Amino acid sequence: HVQLVESGGGSVQAGGSLRLSCTASGFTFDDSDMGWYRQAPGNECELVSTISSDGSTYYADSVKGRFTISRDNAENTVYLQMNNLKAEDTAVYFCVRTGAPNYWGQGTQVTVS
Repeated sequence: HVQLVESGGGSVQAGGSLRLSCTASGFTFDDSDMGWYRQAPGNECELVSTISSDGSTYYADSVKGRFTISRDNAENTVYLQMNNLKAEDTAVYFCVRTGAPNYWGQGTQVTVS
């Protein structure tokens, strides 16, 4: 069965850094476009970043220059390096297979204070 398991969330002060990891299983990771979404209370679910199977990346304007998405196909893992964190980055972050079939992880909390 399909699993997307996030880790690396937590609490950090503004200006700090976190690295989120998402380990996938149950589908062909190498051929999959992957991404990160986030949702804060009262907000819509926002697309943060994507990385395609060919390595092309996308970043939301709100995180551009601060976040870096990467993937390690040998480990079936996608990462989100988050630097210079701001209070407005506080949200639950979800690892997602953005292509079809579409899969979502359970989410991991990031709190910036």
